[in-house]
Amino acid sequence: MKAGRPKPDLIIFDCDGVLVDSELLSCRCLSEVLAEFGIGLSAEQALELFLGRSTKAIEQHYRDLGQGVPEGFLLRLKSHVLKTFAASLAPVPGVSAVVSELTVPFCVASSSDIDRVSLSLDVTGLRPHFGDRLYTAQMVKHGKPAPDLFLHAAARMEACPARTLVIEDSVSGVQAARAAGMTVWGFVGGSHYRGRDGRAILSSAGADRVFSRMTDFWKDA
Repeated sequence: MKAGRPKPDLIIFDCDGVLVDSELLSCRCLSEVLAEFGIGLSAEQALELFLGRSTKAIEQHYRDLGQGVPEGFLLRLKSHVLKTFAASLAPVPGVSAVVSELTVPFCVASSSDIDRVSLSLDVTGLRPHFGDRLYTAQMVKHGKPAPDLFLHAAARMEACPARTLVIEDSVSGVQAARAAGMTVWGFVGGSHYRGRDGRAILSSAGADRVFSRMTDFWKDA
């Protein structure tokens, strides 16, 4: 951190797009499964609509359109995502070194369900770093961009929100951290930000800092 600025008491990592490079994979899965049920949505559209959001947000989106999601859709989506992740998911480059060197408590707070987060960390070899310090949207009433999940994680980790740092890759995640009264850094090193001005997107959402390489985690912070 910059001279005179204390390090946080807790660091909360989002999972998708921050620890694991999963956002494009999951958006492709969503597009493919919707197509199986006769609903057209490109992976690019899925990225714009649902980056950083939970499956509840997907359900609400289609309810608002007056059609709802078909019966069996969520189970099929979960199955397809888990199978795809098991075969193709990779960690964000450099993240293992970052978390292994942290001297403050840290955890995960994700919009994904616990099965998906657990698989993501297991497949990429990151699980030993986090143990059971995994918090998901299933554990709170309102998902991101509401602050509930981050406040829940901080409470469980016995940390003050004002002394908590969040690492996020989505607008909804940045907004949630800000609403929780936390410092938030935007990370734009995931493959879903290729060809997109992630720095401008997350800065506009309220990120206190935006960086693109995990090797620069503490650089100029």
